Amino acid sequence: MDGAAILERVRARFGPGVVDTHDHHGDHTAVVTRDVLLSVLAWCRDEPALAFDMLTDLTAVDYLQYPGREDGPRFEVVYQLYSVPHNHRLRVKVRVEEDAAVVPSAVALWPIANWLEREVWDMFGVRFQGHPDPRRLLMYEEFVGHPLRKDYPIDRRQPLIGPGT
Repeated sequence: MDGAAILERVRARFGPGVVDTHDHHGDHTAVVTRDVLLSVLAWCRDEPALAFDMLTDLTAVDYLQYPGREDGPRFEVVYQLYSVPHNHRLRVKVRVEEDAAVVPSAVALWPIANWLEREVWDMFGVRFQGHPDPRRLLMYEEFVGHPLRKDYPIDRRQPLIGPGT
């Protein structure tokens, strides 16, 4: 099944829960609402014709100063799915407002999401509701802020920490 057919199946199954679809640069992408996100991901994994059995990446994008996105949500959380049996890919995105930067956790669907969601929380400040271990992953616990946000001050001084005694 080609990417256009995959996008058509997602649109047909989830209707208004699919905000947008596109295939810019050959990357077939479905932008979905937060309330259907887990349903879309689970269906993509469990539908035999799709069988997206691998979450290859999960990240976020900060559109704070991106031309043309001034009025839209600040963040997008991006899921890269791959089907080993069918050798096809799909990108699923969900838009997230800065003041409600929370999306449901995908750890129950793909255990690797545990580490990837922790990284997104640590770097961008997007939380994952229902995550089993929401600690920082890359930065130390006393670190203030989220360094991949576009408004993170480049010259910010962080608290110094020493070895625990």
